[in-house]
Formats: sequence, structure tokens, C-alpha cells
Amino acid sequence: MTLAEPLDYAELICELVTRRQQVSPKRLTDPGPSPAQQAMLWKAAAQAPDHGLILPWRFVQVSAAAREQLGEAFVQALIERDPQATAAQLEDARAKAARAPFLALAISRTGDDGHAEIPMAERLVSLGCALQNMLLMAQAQGFGAGLVSGQAMDSAALRTTFGLASNEKAICFIVIGTVGKAKASRVRPSAANFVTTL
Repeated sequence: MTLAEPLDYAELICELVTRRQQVSPKRLTDPGPSPAQQAMLWKAAAQAPDHGLILPWRFVQVSAAAREQLGEAFVQALIERDPQATAAQLEDARAKAARAPFLALAISRTGDDGHAEIPMAERLVSLGCALQNMLLMAQAQGFGAGLVSGQAMDSAALRTTFGLASNEKAICFIVIGTVGKAKASRVRPSAANFVTTL
């Protein structure tokens, strides 16, 4: 196929986009993406718009071997926020690290990198596009996927675990796996709800 040939993928892409759902980590089971499928996910992320080609974001994939370490970071993050947390609450925080076969932290870089001309809002939009590309690729691969965050994102424990620099911020986790139990699609807004004309 040459660049001059028309691409008749609009309906296919629209169907892919409209079928995408947010899937919580609790509903994701094995199998997760294979190494080859993971490579496609990262390739999709790399296609995000990037003004100035500064790559204002990065990801850290959490391996199976690191899940226990992440669980302890979640426990410490909860203790930072609530020193009186119960044993059950601490165990629930720890268990979150074991959910979803594929787990990666999305990290944004602030303007303290020699590119002050690229505002933070634009950097976050770029990361958002990378995440959406990954969500859509996961959908195309037959997996469920979602984005999750929470109060632990700003914790010292999480920053230390992931080696975040002073000009980096943890934004969210992306989770991918096989959907254990499907749910009904939610009603989406129509264009009339969010589009006006100047």
C-alpha cells in the first residue's frame, strides 16, 4: 500500500473507539498481552503528538517480580495519609498491586527540562494521547483496559519506588488484561452536549 492509496478504515476505527470501555483492575484477569502485543502497545504510545519532540512523558512497566514491592509502596502511601489505617485497609492497599496482568505507570515531565516553551497542559495532552493510543490498541488486541489513579500517586513511597525525578509527576496507571466479567456500556454524551460553534 502506498501513501497515495485511500485508507477506508473510518468505520472500523469508529467501531473500535465506540466499543472501548474503562475496565477496572478487579475485572482483569490472565492472559495479558504477550511480549509481541506489548511491543505494539508501546509503538502505539509513541505515535502521540509531541510538540518540539521533547518526549514529555515516560512509562514504567511493573513486572510480576515487582508486584510485591509495589504493594509495599501502596501500604506506605496509605500510612503516609492515614497513620491509623487498619490492618484490613493496609491489606487492601497491598492487594491493588497484584491486579491486572499488564500494569504500567504513566509519568509526565514538567517544564523544568530546558523546554519551558512547552506548557504543562500541552505535555499532559501528549501523555493523554499516548494513553488513549494504548487503550485503543489493547481493545483492538481483544483485551480490556483502563486508567487508574488515586491518592498514592503523590506519595513519597510511590515516587521513591519508581525513581521519579524532581521534575516528574506520576499521573496514572494503565491496566490491561482479559475481561473476567463484562458490563453494559455506559451512555456517552452526544456532540450537542460538548460542541458549540463560534
